[in-house]
Amino acid sequence: MIIGIDANEANIINRVGSGVYAYELLKQFSNYKKHEFLIYLKEKPLHDLPKETANFNYKVFGPKKFWTRIALPLKLATGPKIDIFFTLGHYGPRFSKIPYAITIFDLSYLHFPELFKKSDLYQLVNWSKHSILNSRHIFTISQSSKKDIIKNYNVNPSKITVTYPGYDTKRFKPQQTSKITRVKKKYKVNTDYIIFVGTLQPRKNIERLIDAFASIVHSQQLTVNLSLVIVGKKGWMYESIFNKVEQLGLDQNVIFTDYVSDDDLSALISGAKAYVLPSLWEGFGIPVIEAQACGVPVVVSNVSSMPEIVGDSAILVNPKSVDAIAEGIRKVLTSPKTSSDFAAKGFNNIKRFSWQTCADQTLKVLAQIVG
Repeated sequence: MIIGIDANEANIINRVGSGVYAYELLKQFSNYKKHEFLIYLKEKPLHDLPKETANFNYKVFGPKKFWTRIALPLKLATGPKIDIFFTLGHYGPRFSKIPYAITIFDLSYLHFPELFKKSDLYQLVNWSKHSILNSRHIFTISQSSKKDIIKNYNVNPSKITVTYPGYDTKRFKPQQTSKITRVKKKYKVNTDYIIFVGTLQPRKNIERLIDAFASIVHSQQLTVNLSLVIVGKKGWMYESIFNKVEQLGLDQNVIFTDYVSDDDLSALISGAKAYVLPSLWEGFGIPVIEAQACGVPVVVSNVSSMPEIVGDSAILVNPKSVDAIAEGIRKVLTSPKTSSDFAAKGFNNIKRFSWQTCADQTLKVLAQIVG
């Protein structure tokens, strides 16, 4: 089977979310000798992408502008013959006679349109709809997202396959105290801390997290100093997050690290008292299982995919309630037994998730389509 792949989601620096998914699947695909993979990109592959082999090759071409709508369809029409095309993202090629599959991570843009830039929202709404309705198959990353796609686009359930993401088992595991100490010093973390990992954008609900953190710090219920470490690159509509910290006088308590490399991230997570993701909507939430792999108790939202992904291995909270978020964090901070119990449950929970399994399931479905 000859598979064409739009891998632009993987060909970016400082990957998060969909970029991690695309990168990890590419790494897995490069190990399969049974199929031939043609990897389509609009820019030269970054140094850490898999190297070319006899059955794994890159096709780099332009123009970059409207690449999915113009350059890619032309290449598919005139280039090497392929059996199926797979997009590691929402947008399939326009006007393509070759059957294609896409990946839809979540439909947060339909639930919270006000949390997106207008230009991005237009593309997400219109291009995703066209790709969903015209694709041969849809991959998604949770049962929650599958149900959402069926409900909003009236798609036959048999057209959608759920393939759970995994995590990097070599990097995300409990780290030695010496490494944690070194990384804390690097990012100027001098106290106990809770941690958030994710792109700075409205959907992640960081402002309510800061409010919840403020209520904990100002309540004086804790006998130790506490910091909130916010790890993630700036996304969009993030200015109010920094304003919130200033308004609450938390400049000395909230630490913004920007993007952190995976090597540092595993140590920074391992040293935290809790990982908190109060997101308003998630398709999966890879940092959640990365945190559990590091042995850290997790506090997450009780909406969208989160209950499905964590089961009983995390504390679930109402993301629209500052008090609920604060109470979830307090449960971990004030009870060593609660903290250790959820850490143990987390180790058990992550056994369900593997990039190799994700890749195996994906290729099996693609082969069935071709067959």
